[in-house]
Amino acid sequence: MEQTLKKPFQRLLLAIAIGAASLAAQAADFKPHIVRFGYGLAEDSNQGRAAKFLAEDLAKRTDGKFRMKGFASAALGSDLQMQNALIGGAQEMTVVSTATLVGIVDDFGVFDLPFLFANEKEADAVLDGPVGQKLMAKLEAKGLVGLAYWENGFRNLTNSKHAIAKMDDLKGVKLRVMQNPMYIDMFNSMGANAVPLSFSELFTALESKTVDGQENPVNTIESSKFYEVQKYLSITRHVYSPWIVLASKKWWDGLGADEKKAVMASAVASRDFERKDSRAEGARALEDLKKKGMQVTVLNEAELDKMRQTARPATTKFAASGHAELVKELDAEVAKLRK
Repeated sequence: MEQTLKKPFQRLLLAIAIGAASLAAQAADFKPHIVRFGYGLAEDSNQGRAAKFLAEDLAKRTDGKFRMKGFASAALGSDLQMQNALIGGAQEMTVVSTATLVGIVDDFGVFDLPFLFANEKEADAVLDGPVGQKLMAKLEAKGLVGLAYWENGFRNLTNSKHAIAKMDDLKGVKLRVMQNPMYIDMFNSMGANAVPLSFSELFTALESKTVDGQENPVNTIESSKFYEVQKYLSITRHVYSPWIVLASKKWWDGLGADEKKAVMASAVASRDFERKDSRAEGARALEDLKKKGMQVTVLNEAELDKMRQTARPATTKFAASGHAELVKELDAEVAKLRK
């Protein structure tokens, strides 16, 4: 008898909870908004899946008032072009590499330091902790609002010339890098010929042999179909590369308190979804690249250590250019995590 009574009571509680959530959404002050969300990768990439999650989550939180439209494959321009569109108020939101923010807030170069993190757990703790949040806060003075960090992942090398099993194999390789001084200096010091180029131009440059290779996480290599124009993949994990979800400050300042709260909550929810999805996808993507004909080389620890030592001046140079305290703070955070 008691069990019989319990089930209707549980259903009643559930109905009350759902009703309360719906009333809360209706009671909040949400006005209709069309949100243009641009991103660089394909719609069926980890970036695209997270963009879709974000759009759906935000619609739920705002009772359908916020309608987010995703623009994949750099349809709204390169990362730099979308950043400028946000600053000017011509676009509402985007997700870009933190590396492209260096021209706006040069402190973001700290995340491009080679061999900074040993694993994803360290990266999450630093990005979501005081260092990552402090850097985000600096964007507002530049016309951008940082909402959450997504994972691009550990970067690896590909090329069409030959297998790279040791650092010396990089000599003479025309390697596309992001338009970021840290990457240019790092790969030039390793013997490559670093060529800065926007991501939207990369596939064509690889196909035409304008560049021999590039470096990106395996998810991006697979979703961008670089295996069609690249034969060799070398697992180096030389840099952990975050993405950052941004909003236009001009647009953000026009939102009400409830609207800002909803956008921020959806961004954080999308962060958790994207990281989990990206990590699961990474393992699958690596196996998929092998099946599609890429020759995979895992560099041994001795060669990786040689790369670390060669790249170390990049950290020293960054610290000496006015970032000594930031590097010290980040190193302290990582050291604490490793204890």
